[in-house]
Amino acid sequence: MLNMRGIGKRFLGVQVLTGVDLAAGPGEVHAVVGENGAGKSTLMKILAGVHTPDEGTIEIDGHRVAFGHPLEAQRAGVAIIYQEFNLLPERSVAENVFLGREPVRRGMVDRAAMDAATARLLTELGVDSFGPRQPVKRLSVAQQQVVEIVKALSLDARIVVMDEPTAALAGHEVELLYRLVRRLQERGIAVLYISHRLREVFDLADRVTVLKDGRLVTTVPTADVTPGDLVRLMVGRDLGSYFPPRASSTGETRLRVTGAGNDRLHDIDLELRAGEILGVAGLQGSGRSELAKALFGAEPFTRGEMMPVRPRSVRESIRAGIGLVTEDRKAEGLALRQSVRDNALLVARATGRGRNGGVRELLERVRLRPPRQEQEVRYLSGGNQQKVVLAKWMTVAPKVLLFDEPTRGVDVGAKAAIHDLMRELAGEGAAIMMISSELPELIGMSDRIVVLRDGRIAGTLPAGSSEEAVMSLATGEVTT
Repeated sequence: MLNMRGIGKRFLGVQVLTGVDLAAGPGEVHAVVGENGAGKSTLMKILAGVHTPDEGTIEIDGHRVAFGHPLEAQRAGVAIIYQEFNLLPERSVAENVFLGREPVRRGMVDRAAMDAATARLLTELGVDSFGPRQPVKRLSVAQQQVVEIVKALSLDARIVVMDEPTAALAGHEVELLYRLVRRLQERGIAVLYISHRLREVFDLADRVTVLKDGRLVTTVPTADVTPGDLVRLMVGRDLGSYFPPRASSTGETRLRVTGAGNDRLHDIDLELRAGEILGVAGLQGSGRSELAKALFGAEPFTRGEMMPVRPRSVRESIRAGIGLVTEDRKAEGLALRQSVRDNALLVARATGRGRNGGVRELLERVRLRPPRQEQEVRYLSGGNQQKVVLAKWMTVAPKVLLFDEPTRGVDVGAKAAIHDLMRELAGEGAAIMMISSELPELIGMSDRIVVLRDGRIAGTLPAGSSEEAVMSLATGEVTT
């Protein structure tokens, strides 16, 4: 169905793709993996008609095509679903699906036909949780993703590109996406699946293509490789060394909570020591992020005790030496239109604490490559943006650092750098709490794991516990 051969592309004289081949057949899920900057998005944008290749050819159904505009790619049956959705929140599902292509009857938009066509596509995908007239702003992130897929089907797309489709999804929403991908397969649609999450690659993909530095490393059947193989191919690092060694010992208690709670949390007892990484697990809605915000004073505890202080505000928490790396770095962690330097100094300047100098050294320590201080943060990759967030907190050297989904949406190389830095900070005496939806990360990084369920601590597990043990506590299958 698709055959891309020898694709090359340069921007401003910089070669970003060199001789890349990619093919996909009907009903195939073909994963494309690689670090940020490997060329995945550029290759997909060439297929979608956003960029034109400098070298190489594209064939669809054996016919050579050359797209000069995304509309030409759409007419050829190519649809791309970006990580950032292109939906109008105030309009209905059907209006979004047929935006710019509304059916017309007697000179007026035929809303009945538009709703009926959208309802038919939702039924074909087995979706009954919302209808064509539902305003998009009332949908969950996973449901909005369904709308993007329905839009692609309404275009008679036969090749669908999904760019990091689960980056913003909660754990229980990922299964919905899996079902939709399999429905696309059943319809004979080729799916090109870009993801940093290797578990998804092995769950869904028939073949996987690895890119590195704009070049094709290999294309292999997924059944013929292991996660360790893919990590080595992408970054040249063994999976066995993917997580740094755990702490051999811990120090004094940095944070203690006893009988604490608020509207969302109940009877929270926990202790966090210097040099320790305490993992926090739980299903979506279990209270994980609420716990971090309560400890940070953003949604304070209203009862119970907390040492060194029960903060009533963020400023009070920072004065007590507590920092929070938020789940959504773009909305809550960064000023996207400001420079790397200004973002790195946000906390120091806002509180009058910490250092205003030595930014270059901090950026080098967090392994920002290259450490351009005047570049606007919005132009950095997700991994580099997260490193700037870390640098922001390191200017005030917090004694307690709370991480909420520290590696969400970053590639495996950036993940390894962030993991190493977290363990370095713990080794220097910081006490770290890490919330993560990725169980391998949680188990690989944590010295202990606290599991939340319905706003309460369901249990505490030692280092190296199994995924089954974590999920048993999270779902309530056991009570220990």
